[in-house]
Amino acid sequence: MRKSSIERKTFETKINLTLNLDGNGKKNIKTDISFFKHMLEQFCTHGYFDIDLEAISLDKDLHHLVEDTAIALGTAFKDALGSKKGIKRYGQAIIPMDEALVLTSIDLSGRPYCNADLNLTEERTGNFDTILVKHFFSSFANASLSTIHIKTLYGEDTHHIIEASFKSFARAIKSACEIDKEHKDMTPSTKGVL
Repeated sequence: MRKSSIERKTFETKINLTLNLDGNGKKNIKTDISFFKHMLEQFCTHGYFDIDLEAISLDKDLHHLVEDTAIALGTAFKDALGSKKGIKRYGQAIIPMDEALVLTSIDLSGRPYCNADLNLTEERTGNFDTILVKHFFSSFANASLSTIHIKTLYGEDTHHIIEASFKSFARAIKSACEIDKEHKDMTPSTKGVL
């Protein structure tokens, strides 16, 4: 089983996280941001990742909490993947959520980059600043050393667009992390490393 545990403590946050890449979508997520918790639960469910997460804000700044959670999660993925031998490396998903349609494409390349073109028109949904969605994906990309492209193809409801982005992100990264059974002893790179 590909698993990882991360403890991240700063003056701003305290994050404890365990991840099982080959899980069943079991989740135990504790955070003060209800909308963010909902999105992380969608990520677990639709990626079939088992995650136990406690994300505590020490400075009461939600920006820091979302950022540090993304850093911890991205680091956990990088650690759980290890050498990345045998993985499919690439993953794509287009996910609808009512009127919204979002595309995600991921390369577990070892090169961090994120382009999250979400076209969010509202600044908040519930108690969540929507600008933090792009920041979450960017922080995850940097910590996991992944290339991530997310694009809203269309949509009107901010909640639906964000939820579709987390679901498509989950499905895309799940596919990228999967072991290619026909090439399980190979690293999918002409360089021989990812």
